[in-house]
Amino acid sequence: MTLLVAVFAAIITTIVWYNSEKMRKLYISTLMFIYWGASLMWLVDGIMEYAESGAEYFLPEASEMINDLFLGLCVAALGLIIWLVVLLIKDPSGVVKKALFKTEK
Repeated sequence: MTLLVAVFAAIITTIVWYNSEKMRKLYISTLMFIYWGASLMWLVDGIMEYAESGAEYFLPEASEMINDLFLGLCVAALGLIIWLVVLLIKDPSGVVKKALFKTEK
């Protein structure tokens, strides 16, 4: 389930990156690479888990699936938080700079 969440997030951000010049300026590629990296990590984890447990890997209990879904959503949220921090630090549109150094006449 974690792999599916990460892959769907990676695919969605890749489509947004590919179709939107504005989002490219907002460093959406950082988020895209975070999600593709997480997808690769979960793929390797799944392969190793399958090597250990065999066919039982494909028969998870409902509680395990819910836990995996929650973990996948937490990873997606953490990726968004990291991207927002990068966006605020790099400030491509100068919004943060304007807000911090706003002078009233």
